[in-house]
Amino acid sequence: MILEVAILDVKEGHQNQFKHDFKIAETYICSINGYLGHSLKQCLERPNRYILLVDWKTLEAHEIGFRNSDAYLEWKHLLHHHYAPFPTVEHFKTIF
Repeated sequence: MILEVAILDVKEGHQNQFKHDFKIAETYICSINGYLGHSLKQCLERPNRYILLVDWKTLEAHEIGFRNSDAYLEWKHLLHHHYAPFPTVEHFKTIF
């Protein structure tokens, strides 16, 4: 299993619309083969910062399966305009 970690800095004043749009967008990511689950967490110290954690069966499920899909285009359309700067996305594997 691979954990995708994305730090999402949402533009000031966009938080409510971002949360609304994310509820719609999450239906697209859930439809991808190799998707295992996700959670979105809001930072207490900086309320416009979120962390998205997505479990994937493989790295390719995210990098190829999702990012080359029509679902990703919808995801991008709904969410990418909320970010400043664009998110850092990294992938992690379990050691212990």
